[in-house]
Amino acid sequence: SPLIYHAYKSVGEIPDLWQDRGFVNQEEKRGLPSTDRLPGDQQSCSSTDEMRSIAPFSRGTRPTTHWENKFWCQSLRPMGTVRIATVGAGVMGLSTAVCISKLVPRCSITVISEQFTPETTSDVAAGMLIPPVYPDTPIHKQKQWFKETFDHLFAIANSAEAEDAGVLLVSGWQIFRSIPTEEVPFWADVVLGFRKMTEDELKKFPQHVFGQAFTTLKCEGPAYLPWLEKRLKGSGGLILTRRIEDLWELHQSFDIVVNCSGLGSRQLAGDLKIFPVRGQVLKVQAPWVKHFIRDGSGLTYIYPGISNVTLGGTRQKGDWNLSPDAEISKGILSRCCALEPSLHGACDIREKVGLRPSRPGVRLEKELLAQGSRRLPVVHHYGHGSGGIAMHWGTALEAARLVSECAQALRTPVPKSKL
Repeated sequence: SPLIYHAYKSVGEIPDLWQDRGFVNQEEKRGLPSTDRLPGDQQSCSSTDEMRSIAPFSRGTRPTTHWENKFWCQSLRPMGTVRIATVGAGVMGLSTAVCISKLVPRCSITVISEQFTPETTSDVAAGMLIPPVYPDTPIHKQKQWFKETFDHLFAIANSAEAEDAGVLLVSGWQIFRSIPTEEVPFWADVVLGFRKMTEDELKKFPQHVFGQAFTTLKCEGPAYLPWLEKRLKGSGGLILTRRIEDLWELHQSFDIVVNCSGLGSRQLAGDLKIFPVRGQVLKVQAPWVKHFIRDGSGLTYIYPGISNVTLGGTRQKGDWNLSPDAEISKGILSRCCALEPSLHGACDIREKVGLRPSRPGVRLEKELLAQGSRRLPVVHHYGHGSGGIAMHWGTALEAARLVSECAQALRTPVPKSKL
């Protein structure tokens, strides 16, 4: 079927609308370079049924010429479609794109990233739903994010999709060398069967004096990310392998940009508050290990998964080194064997390193980029640190709601002057 050309009013033609929609004009705060549209781009590609016959591709064979092919992109979208780009293809980028596809009507979604699974931080993450505490975020908001994520993954764990998605229920213990300030964390009534450990249970860990027993979920990035990609493509979304140097370079091709670039936001958003926290883990074969064990400090943990057991870990602030450190690996194995001596028999030990994108609090907000009369609404969604998997679906839903507000603003007619 032939694809029909439709003109579409650009964001830049309605500059006065944004000040009444909750956006902050950042033109005064950061200079944005004047860049042309993506090479060869005429406007945008849609997610129409006709395009779906062209767009599907198997994992690992992502097209890289969406925007270079002039015949592909002649504003191939229905009238009124809002063009949305999500920058970043880790768990934040993909989950946000999927949530947008469900919450925002009449939109086309493109995920743009230089790296995809299995090369993202989310592929290295241990993936246990035991959330950290963000000091700058209200506890009720953190609990909402965690509960929405838990409910989402719990539904998957109890479905036929569980193995493909890499989601499973795991029971175990969190143990402490001293009694914690908060014996009952904010998430205690979200996980299953939370209780204080008995004295008999604590005898297994003679160096610890207090513990919590509960059942939670584990979400394995190497399976979950492809599962999210499949859901996104099933809803008509596109995936583009490309390095973005500045968010503003997308202003000709997209109406709204969602920034899920993690540590890349130092460059893309000028955010100097974000920094890496290096995490090194071991993936081992120890199929007899059925329960998780986590030291309350979060530095030592044993997390059984579908195909291996994750042993951790480290928390090295400001360290950008992605190469495994043999001495650190020895230390991790020694600490984990002290908690579970049977791990001395583990085999097929593999080292993994990831950089957690950390900042004082998750950045989840709208920003309006501007240059002259041009406007580009951006939704920032990054900075989860060690809580990425544990919070991802809840924050993705909130990011999608912010995108929906942006889309509604785009579709709201500009009031005509009576003069």
